Amino acid sequence: MKNQSIKTQLLQLCNQSLDTRLQNVLAVIEDIKQSLQSETKSSAGDKHETGRAMLQLEREKAGHQLAEIEKTKQILSKINTESTSKNIGLGSVVFTSQSNYFISISVGELKVENETFYAISANTPIGQLLLGKSVGDEVVFRNMSFKITKIL
Repeated sequence: MKNQSIKTQLLQLCNQSLDTRLQNVLAVIEDIKQSLQSETKSSAGDKHETGRAMLQLEREKAGHQLAEIEKTKQILSKINTESTSKNIGLGSVVFTSQSNYFISISVGELKVENETFYAISANTPIGQLLLGKSVGDEVVFRNMSFKITKIL
């Protein structure tokens, strides 16, 4: 049960991180909306148009970030905290002689039960190296060799 709780906690931390990013992007979109509404036609011509164009670009950028967050949420929704596998795949918690990894989305360092895990996407270079490997396999990354000791 403890192993499942580690995976569940890691998944929750990833979701929280994503929710925070979502809130930030939504706040930016709201700010842009407010700015666009407050830009009045009485502003001096060219300066006004430049300001609006910049805001539109910002809005587009925020829209792309929103789409990216949605895609990332989809990846997280595919992770089943109940399942375990002998081979590393999406949702695996990987313990190595060097570091511990959670194959999910790129969030960075997470702490669970006094242990440090790195939430990484399967598309990252280290993620690609780990996929399909099993306990006892050795992996060489950036001239460092480490052994997979446990997979949840």
